[in-house]
Amino acid sequence: MATKNTYSTREVARICSVREQTIIRCLDAGRLEGLDDPASGARLIPRDSVIRFMQENDIPLDDLDSDRIRVLVVDDEQPLLDLFVDLLEREGFEVKTALTGYDGGLLTQQFRPDVLLLDYILPDINGDVVSRIIRSNPGLNDTRIILMAACDVSEAYLLSQGADAFFHKPFGLDQLVQCIRTLAKHE
Repeated sequence: MATKNTYSTREVARICSVREQTIIRCLDAGRLEGLDDPASGARLIPRDSVIRFMQENDIPLDDLDSDRIRVLVVDDEQPLLDLFVDLLEREGFEVKTALTGYDGGLLTQQFRPDVLLLDYILPDINGDVVSRIIRSNPGLNDTRIILMAACDVSEAYLLSQGADAFFHKPFGLDQLVQCIRTLAKHE
């Protein structure tokens, strides 16, 4: 995999596990060096500036070259989790899993997934509640949520609760992979 020379503010925020607004403020304050791209209007940050910023702030460099889409799968059926991990890792995604809504919420804070694949019916809390909690956290604005359900539930309702997409179980895995890629497009 080729090493990137510049990163968007969104990419640096994801790598450093902070909000994009934090990176923009650091650019404005001169704590992080960036360039304005006249063609797109975006602010680009050179690789050496990102490395220096991460080192000055004791941020591990582990995720610097990780351009893989991060997916967190939350479902209470272990065989289904195993299937998702196998499929999504073969597609090149970085995958973590949780069996409960509570664990999924904690892992969302730590892992900062690009996409959260969330079952609607969980043993401790329903997916619509998890979705609302995530949407109320400004630090997770970039996390896209795909809710999935085997029961009869309104797609419109789930989308109104913060989901970006909905799949009724069973569903086509190719369709899911395409949806993840579409939702997780980086700047």
